[in-house]
Amino acid sequence: MPSVTVTARGPWSATTRFEADGDATAGGVSLVEISTRFGTPAYVLDETDVRERCRAYRAALPDAEIAYAAKAFLCRAMAGWVREEGLGLDVCSGGELTFACSIGFPADRIIFHGNAKTPQELRGAVAAGVGRIVVDNLAEINRLAALIPAGRRQKVLLRVIPDIEGGAHEATRTGGEDQKFGLSVATGAAGQAVTRVLGQPSLKLAGLHCEAGDTIAEDVELPADIRPGDVIVVAATGAYHHSMASTYNMTARPSSPSPAGRQGW
Repeated sequence: MPSVTVTARGPWSATTRFEADGDATAGGVSLVEISTRFGTPAYVLDETDVRERCRAYRAALPDAEIAYAAKAFLCRAMAGWVREEGLGLDVCSGGELTFACSIGFPADRIIFHGNAKTPQELRGAVAAGVGRIVVDNLAEINRLAALIPAGRRQKVLLRVIPDIEGGAHEATRTGGEDQKFGLSVATGAAGQAVTRVLGQPSLKLAGLHCEAGDTIAEDVELPADIRPGDVIVVAATGAYHHSMASTYNMTARPSSPSPAGRQGW
């Protein structure tokens, strides 16, 4: 009987194949071999898939600047792929900025983001010459302006609250009026920030920044025969998973999917 290789669907990478012998491969590499050699859980990046996704975004939005969010996952190889594919890089800590600079990522394509940036992080971003710095609060405007060398102007984006409740869980909905990050349009804080930035000769207002929420996904019905102990593949890692590569949220923890109506798993 001939062997059959099946192309994977769903959350798997573009090169994932299910083999007739029960193995699965990604990029031509056996996942069973990886688990045997390195143990589990193991994080496997498919370079071909990453590059194809970068190119798909660029093809769909040819006139837009597209930036990869480093907090989703960052290592030197990933930063290098993003650089080579012509995307920008959104970093949110001094650690992520160091990663980017260590592989020669073009500074003008780096966006420095993050809440409660330390003075050291702001100095590092200015010294590196990052393209834009996202200002998260009013106090940060004066602190940043004081660090800009004479004769230079630093482009900034203002993080505003869009008052949009996106996200699969209330803990990850970062765009509502009642959340603590960003500048409220409704209260006038965003307008006040615009005025302050325009009044600083060393700063240049390049635009606005906002977030609607993390992990926005549709509801998915679980199979009827699923039982406690079965493996559920979650097609998302990032800021609150082991792959976090910045100084924000230092505690490694596994993802915790919570299927509706299925408590205690």
